[in-house]
Amino acid sequence: MNAEQFEKVKRGAGFVAALDQSGGSTPKALRLYGIGEDAYSSEEEMFDLVHQMRTRIITSPSFGGNRILAAILFENTMDRVIAGRPAADYLWTVKKIVPFLKIDKGLAGEDDGAQVMKPIPNLDDLFARALDNGIFGTKMRSLITLPGAGLEAVVEQQFAIARQILRTGLVPIIEPEVDIHSPRKAEAEDRLTAVLLDEVEKLDADQAVMLKLTLPETDNLYRELVEHPNVLRVLALSGGYSREEACSRLARNHGVIASFSRALTEGLTVQQNAEEFDATLDRAIASIAAASST
Repeated sequence: MNAEQFEKVKRGAGFVAALDQSGGSTPKALRLYGIGEDAYSSEEEMFDLVHQMRTRIITSPSFGGNRILAAILFENTMDRVIAGRPAADYLWTVKKIVPFLKIDKGLAGEDDGAQVMKPIPNLDDLFARALDNGIFGTKMRSLITLPGAGLEAVVEQQFAIARQILRTGLVPIIEPEVDIHSPRKAEAEDRLTAVLLDEVEKLDADQAVMLKLTLPETDNLYRELVEHPNVLRVLALSGGYSREEACSRLARNHGVIASFSRALTEGLTVQQNAEEFDATLDRAIASIAAASST
């Protein structure tokens, strides 16, 4: 593990940029960026276009390690180059931004009010490639709609895989997202927090995980997790909230920092010239960093 990266993630100011849209979410990300589905005719062309978008974001002068702690990459991005360097190497060497890798392969069908992750094949190979590329940690997402047995299954699966990840020396980001449209959102968040506290208590003293959680209905709900010695950082996902709403909620949750995707790229379009693009991105980063500093 890179000690300088660990220290930055643990104590640094700023937030985590989620640039990890995968196959299922890429068409929407491109559409919001101003590229319709008629602009590409294959998955390869689609991924070329989204890599151009991500490269434009990452190489922007607005996107730097002074306000961005880390960035989460999709596997396809890790395997590509940015400005002549492997993507993860560019992030750390040029920008001093710590690289993470999304490892999940999407969600299984809903069961008991939640969706666990689909099986992740060839995990050991993926971990080896991640380490070879200089990746610091991983991210994996599940989805919770209601409290109950499904919620418990999500956390059990997340921590089982997190223990595999920890054995490799990578740091896992555990993301059990609660759907912002859940009719029992607050109840699900309360139960999830209790179950997560139980799980982190079982970790060895030298094991550190990160948690990426929905912006809660109860301000500072995650305080015990933020302060827990086995939790390196608590991140908040934007979850479909607008940037303004997400930042407003985030600012009320002290010690939690952003890991936004849609709320980060909101307002960026392929049609903008470099000056417009950089200014729009700068405003987004400034507002998210400010909300993350509370």
